[in-house]
Amino acid sequence: MLLSLRQRSLRPHASRPHSSRRLRAALLATAATCVLAAAPPPVAPAGIGDPLFPNLGNPGYDVLSYDIGFTYQGDNTKPMEAVTTIDALATDWLQRINLDFARGTVHSVEVDGRPAAFASADEDLVITPGHPVYAGHQMRITVRHTSDPGAGGDGGWVRTSDGLVMANQADAAHRVFPCNDHPSDKALFTFHVDAPKDYTVVANGLPVGRERAGNRVLSTYRTEHPMATELAQVSIGRSAVLHREGPHGLPVRDVVPAADKGRLERWLKKTPDEIAWMERLVGPYPFETYGVLIAGADTGFELETQTLSLFERSLFVRPGFPEWYVDSVMVHELAHHWFGDSVSPRAWSDLWLNEGHATWYEALYAQERGKRPMEARMREAYRQSDGWRAQGGPPAAPKPPAPGQKISIFRPVVYDGSALVLFALREEIGTPRFEELERRWVSEHRDGTATTADFVHLASEVAGRDLAPFLQGWLYGAKTPPMPGHPDWHGAAPVAGRTAAPRHA
Repeated sequence: MLLSLRQRSLRPHASRPHSSRRLRAALLATAATCVLAAAPPPVAPAGIGDPLFPNLGNPGYDVLSYDIGFTYQGDNTKPMEAVTTIDALATDWLQRINLDFARGTVHSVEVDGRPAAFASADEDLVITPGHPVYAGHQMRITVRHTSDPGAGGDGGWVRTSDGLVMANQADAAHRVFPCNDHPSDKALFTFHVDAPKDYTVVANGLPVGRERAGNRVLSTYRTEHPMATELAQVSIGRSAVLHREGPHGLPVRDVVPAADKGRLERWLKKTPDEIAWMERLVGPYPFETYGVLIAGADTGFELETQTLSLFERSLFVRPGFPEWYVDSVMVHELAHHWFGDSVSPRAWSDLWLNEGHATWYEALYAQERGKRPMEARMREAYRQSDGWRAQGGPPAAPKPPAPGQKISIFRPVVYDGSALVLFALREEIGTPRFEELERRWVSEHRDGTATTADFVHLASEVAGRDLAPFLQGWLYGAKTPPMPGHPDWHGAAPVAGRTAAPRHA
């Protein structure tokens, strides 16, 4: 795990031979020390020190799996009863266990089947088990709680015209369920959703169970690959699920408002070919299924939730968006399943690896299928790059989010400003080596996490020379370096004011 703040084990020192008087004094002192050692630390939030979200994540354990149950009564404004069970491996001696959790009421907590005390501290749920948990112990934490879709704002549950979906990026899964809410701690997920029979439930992964009892249905989904909490997705609505086959027999299922399934088919039928296009460039699709989730909600963004990308309905039905643009946005979210989902950022400051790559393949698709030249787009990005860096920081060292605006980290510099880094790298090392780098990146880090330093190291290995000096300015410089092969490219003077970010994430 990244930047774990290791808690020191409090162990009494071994005693030495003493006279009877001194031995008695020593025993009293040792007893006092043991009492102090047994006292757990104060109830307080704990983070792993992420550069952009320092209070996010929790030290001392590695989550192996989540098993999460929701009971939906048909009202998307009211809290749902929920149970979250976490299997985790303790990496430190823990007197207290912190989980990220907000916007829900906790009814009870158990650790290894025994009741545990708990309290809230900021956006943490702080658990005190009956006995400390020792490093190397695999523990099970069960939290019975509510999950509140009516709280609104800053992500988590999103209310749709007919139910609910999730949008947990970048710092909001813990507004839905207790978790270690940082992409460096990926885990397997199982979702159980109990809902009225006239609602359709779909979640990450594949269906593994459907049980009907009276007028209710319990639907169970499970992932086959580890997933970051920010990529969790549960859709509850009056939806149609449309099935088709992707490359190599990949099951593709789309979830759309039932009334719109005919209208949206012209877009949905493109997905298998888009997957095949990505596979030709970077290798096999990395998960067990894929699909498009189209929600009747105004979010202002699209989101690469793992195996089931979230899109606004308006992207597909509102007049004014050209076909090449909608296609490229669909490819952007699909590309994230290699870059961001399968290979996740070790820290949120590595976000450029997600968005820069997704933007790169979006632009490449728009060039090949929509006749929108990438070089023209990159030249314009170069012109604006210094301004983007002034507003949001360089690609690999972005500025923290604005207070109260957690998604403000999604600035232009992490989209076209970061794709520009990849364009410069391709110009520097040539297309064949660049394409080899891309394939090796997603293959060697599949189902894991990676850093900017990892990318620089692999790029250097593929190129056969140290690229750190070249990439230093592109990734961390306040000013944009000269573009290789394009001495005529120049930047514009920065313009004061906020630049709008793209509509997708």
